[in-house]
Amino acid sequence: MSSLADVDTHVREVLNIVNNPLATRRASDSVAQSWMRCLTEFHLDPARFVMPPVLTSRELTERREAASDLIACSKLEMTTLYQQLADPELAVVLVDADGVIVHQVSSVPFGEAVAADGLRVGALWSEREAGTNGMGTCLIERDCIAVCQHEHFYPRYTSLTCSAAPIFDERGTIAGVLDVTSRSKLLQQHSLVLVGMSRQMIENRLIDARYRHANMIHFHSRPEFVGTLHAGKLAVSNDGVVLAASRSALFQLDLRTPAELCGKRIEEAFNASLEDMIARSIRGSFHPVTVYSAKANSRFFLTAQTPREAAGGATRILMNDSALMTRARPARKESRESAGSGAGRLDKLSHLEFGDPRMASQIQLAARVIQRKIPIILRGQTGTGKEVFANALHSISPNGAGAFVAVNCASLPENLIESELFGYRAGAFTGAQREGRRGKIVQANGGTLFLDEIGDMPLTLQARLLRVLEEHEVTPLGAETTVKVDFQLISASHRNLAELVQTGLFREDLYYRLNGIEINLPPLRERADALALIGHILETESTDPPALSAEARQALLSYSWPGNIRQLRHVLQMAIALCDGPEIRCAHLPPEIVNGARAVSATNASTASATAPLPHLTDDADTSALNAIQVRERETVLLLLDEHRWNVSNVAKVLGISRNTLYRKMHRLHIRLSHDSATPDHA
Repeated sequence: MSSLADVDTHVREVLNIVNNPLATRRASDSVAQSWMRCLTEFHLDPARFVMPPVLTSRELTERREAASDLIACSKLEMTTLYQQLADPELAVVLVDADGVIVHQVSSVPFGEAVAADGLRVGALWSEREAGTNGMGTCLIERDCIAVCQHEHFYPRYTSLTCSAAPIFDERGTIAGVLDVTSRSKLLQQHSLVLVGMSRQMIENRLIDARYRHANMIHFHSRPEFVGTLHAGKLAVSNDGVVLAASRSALFQLDLRTPAELCGKRIEEAFNASLEDMIARSIRGSFHPVTVYSAKANSRFFLTAQTPREAAGGATRILMNDSALMTRARPARKESRESAGSGAGRLDKLSHLEFGDPRMASQIQLAARVIQRKIPIILRGQTGTGKEVFANALHSISPNGAGAFVAVNCASLPENLIESELFGYRAGAFTGAQREGRRGKIVQANGGTLFLDEIGDMPLTLQARLLRVLEEHEVTPLGAETTVKVDFQLISASHRNLAELVQTGLFREDLYYRLNGIEINLPPLRERADALALIGHILETESTDPPALSAEARQALLSYSWPGNIRQLRHVLQMAIALCDGPEIRCAHLPPEIVNGARAVSATNASTASATAPLPHLTDDADTSALNAIQVRERETVLLLLDEHRWNVSNVAKVLGISRNTLYRKMHRLHIRLSHDSATPDHA
């Protein structure tokens, strides 16, 4: 509680701003303008504190039901943000568009302490009711804002620091505000950055939740950012009309409001139709494909996916493309009819290897056991093509005519894995669809279920999955009846499941149920067919593939490829786009690949015992060694670097740290400064 002298100081300061036009011009920041509103529009008195009003239980229930999709899309991000900040003296708060707190995450002691000041679920924290504060002022300013201690209107709140970001829906309307309120003024800049990132995740989740039956397009000007938080996101109807666009999508397309894009055909944004983008994405195993903007000469990389809940969506699109008809469902029927021929089966897997003995032996082994419907575990580093391998096995399996259903256990939020896998009946929980939903296991009935990163599945769900595998039936959430299922199971992980069993992180009985046979995919740097694989990718990415110069070929073969085939494909896509002649040269390759090759050559030519310097890691680096908090921190730094055109000085200022500290952080988080796109650092 502040003294009367502090209150008097506040009043004199604000009266000076209100009555002195020159002072008003000097104090044009959001906080000063908020103080003016509190005095002149809302007629609040900082010397007379009034507790924010609290809704009744019934009113709060109605509010939360009206904002159920916002709350559902925010809960996981709020919990993750709270764990990431790792401070017991803070609360992560969500308010609706009117400023009512509808959800809050905090420690019990801190929650009880701030509840005495009115910070609690059901309280109204609009600027009119609570004066200048992060949530209420953010609603009015429609922009990220930090209100630090003495900047609050009421002296009672001067021990708190608020960092708030508005959450916009697909129409550009504020759906709510995400806020971090703490007792530390030092968290201000760092918290505001993380809050802004979490806000963006929530906005993307809102689009997913509200447009489940739409086609989703993710795009970015840099291929390594497609599929990350930095990518633009578009929801497109089956007839090619844009239904929703994320703010990142608008920014990259140089648009100001969703109305400039929504309701228009996708061809007005890109020089390709929806059918073409989906067909190319499927043909390229959902690696980013190149498109150009419709009104400018800007290049983008994108992936396009059919609705997850629209059965047969991909087949519908492909059947309209005569060049790809052999990849639709009739081809799977043919594969089943020829399944009796070992040579025929291996021919259908020929795109997986081009002369590497280890890959050839693993393919032969997998092709044999898949015919007996034996469970398969795929082991390999990130980017080695585990999902592509699994999809190819599905095409030659006895279940090849059925659906191939892939689930990434690492990317799904823990509170959604159960409903995604097992489905739910209507009304099973708040926010459940009226018609219920089939789970991935039921969708895979008669086909193949591919569980990627199975080692990240929570222990509680491992027990349910084991029961499904043993009893061949699944019970959706909230249902009393079971559904019989029969599917081919393929699992994958870059982690050693046997070691996870020893440490108690994976059930031993489930491990033996999954491990019918283990197939190991070698990393790209160990494959003997790397050059043939490079040629294959060049042919699939270009109708007139360029040749490789001797120097470029040596650079590609000498590089260690921490991102494996995924990284190789991105590099070759970029090289094709930059190539202005019949030959790819070193100038068309990223610097770390060329420099890495030179380092290897220098090491081989030298008789000195000094160790050659390690090549820089790319933005596609394998981040499996990072924990969850480090992965989120890495994404935050990448987002800031992208927004500031990779100007390290500017990003360091935003984070409130020195450039050297930021460089060390980037090295620790496996981030390489992109010299191709970096803005010169003059600071």
